[in-house]
Parts: sequence; C-alpha cells; structure tokens
Amino acid sequence: MRLALFQPDIPQNLGAALRLGACLSVPVDVIEPCGFPLSDRDMRRAAMDYAERALVKRHRGWADFLASPERAAGRLLLFTTRGAEHFHRFSYRTGDILLFGRESAGVPEDVHAAADARLTIPLAAGARSLNLVTAAAIALAEALRQTDGFPKPAP
Repeated sequence: MRLALFQPDIPQNLGAALRLGACLSVPVDVIEPCGFPLSDRDMRRAAMDYAERALVKRHRGWADFLASPERAAGRLLLFTTRGAEHFHRFSYRTGDILLFGRESAGVPEDVHAAADARLTIPLAAGARSLNLVTAAAIALAEALRQTDGFPKPAP
C-alpha cells in the first residue's frame, strides 16, 4: 500500500501526509512540482519529527511517477470528487497506490485516464470536499483494514 500526492499545494498538508505515512508504515510518493519548496519550514513543522521516519519517494513529474517501479507494483486508485465508486465499497489489495490530487485543482484529465479506479468519499449534501489529509486518512484506514495492513504493535 502506498499514498501518492499529485503536485501538493499546501506544505502543512504534505507534512501531515508524511506523518500519516510514518505512523501507519505506508510509503508516500510526492509527484512534483509542488506549490512550495519541499524544504519549506511549515512542512517540516507539520510533519514534526515524523518527517525523518517517513518513507518518501519524490518524482520529478507525472511521467517519472508512471515509469517508476513503485507505480508498476500495484493499481492506481484516484480519490476524486468526480469518482465513480464509493471508496468503502471497493475491494483493496496490498499493492494499491492511493492517489490524491492538488488541493486547488485536483488532477488533469490524463491523470484521471491513467487511474485503474476513480473513488469518492460520500459527503453530505452541499459539502464540496474534505481536507486532503483527512480524506487520505479515511481512505487509507479502509484500505489497510481490508488488507490487514495496519502496523502490528510492538511486543
């Protein structure tokens, strides 16, 4: 299981995603360019000391990500407000990559087209979207639950 972020705009969200990945032992793929320098102080502050524990793979762009061994290892599951299937009704596999788009614009059509599945988190009427990392945590928790992929507590 992997968490992938497409061109993140907000450093605090990337920091929180790194913390999420570190806490759940899930690698994080960052597909650049980002809307901020990756060394941004706010990102480090948001990740706290978890940034050093996170398994992060940076990709110079979409084509670099598509060509990577990480991408070839599993299905690409795009989480989008335009998703065709509810995330909690989907059957996850251990090698899946959960992809989330830019906070400001989502992902372009070619990214939609490359996805093996487009999933959505159902929201209350009138709600537009969740915070990126809130959505990632909800989706990742369901995927890890289904695949028995949560970290095992230390004895």
